[in-house]
Amino acid sequence: MVVALADENKAAVEEQWRSWEGLNPEILALIFARIMPVEEMVNRVPFVCKGWMEAVAGPYCWSEVDLQAWCRRRNDSHAVDLVVKKLVRRSKFTVQRLSAYRMGEPGFFFVAHCGNFLKALEMPMSDVTDQMVLKHIKPLPNLTLLDVSHCLKITSKGLATFATQCKSLIQLKRNMPPLDAHSPTDDSEPKTVADTMPNLQHIELCFGRFGDSGLSEILTKCKSLIHLDIQGSWNVELNGDLAEMCERLQHFQSPWVDDDSQLSDTSEGSDVSFTDSN
Repeated sequence: MVVALADENKAAVEEQWRSWEGLNPEILALIFARIMPVEEMVNRVPFVCKGWMEAVAGPYCWSEVDLQAWCRRRNDSHAVDLVVKKLVRRSKFTVQRLSAYRMGEPGFFFVAHCGNFLKALEMPMSDVTDQMVLKHIKPLPNLTLLDVSHCLKITSKGLATFATQCKSLIQLKRNMPPLDAHSPTDDSEPKTVADTMPNLQHIELCFGRFGDSGLSEILTKCKSLIHLDIQGSWNVELNGDLAEMCERLQHFQSPWVDDDSQLSDTSEGSDVSFTDSN
């Protein structure tokens, strides 16, 4: 009796395994994308069985690529570029959302060619320059979110170039490293944002060097703005009617208002190398 039950359980497990293995690759990919981090799908899933390998080798797993946790473990932009290129190729340039730290020119080149598919691009701390943006960026008509925080080699010129190719932007994150409280005022970036991205609804400009003049440009020209975060932007004084204009926003954080929420995700990622040859 015990042996018979054991055989039945074994058969049930084998049947369940075969049902998983035989699932359509697209369905498998949707399941993997929901429950597994990127490094697991690259380094472990392909070695389970042929069906799983085919699922992660195709484009269906890679509509959303979040490499931030993995990138936090590395200071090597070359390694980041290799992974970004590999996964964008796997997606057949159909990535809809890509998040990666410390991206360089090779990785940015691939991302910039995702065309109509790309809706969100988060590339903080990247080595991309104004010249690289001008050289490689292609029309990204459906891009709604752009995060170029801590990208020290991008200036107002690069932001303007993004604006010309990304007409659907409604969210911009341009948070910078903390500066000395007495840094000279520079209003060039907020003025560029106001002139070229008037449809923005959500703007983060923490630790910017701008003052009241730059802030006024944004508040005046970005008519759809509902969320503005300028914490650490010490040159802003909110003189005149600026304070009243800011209070009308649904969400406003100034250099003098504390906020318990974190400006960046601090979750840890596992230190796993991307080693497959595709």
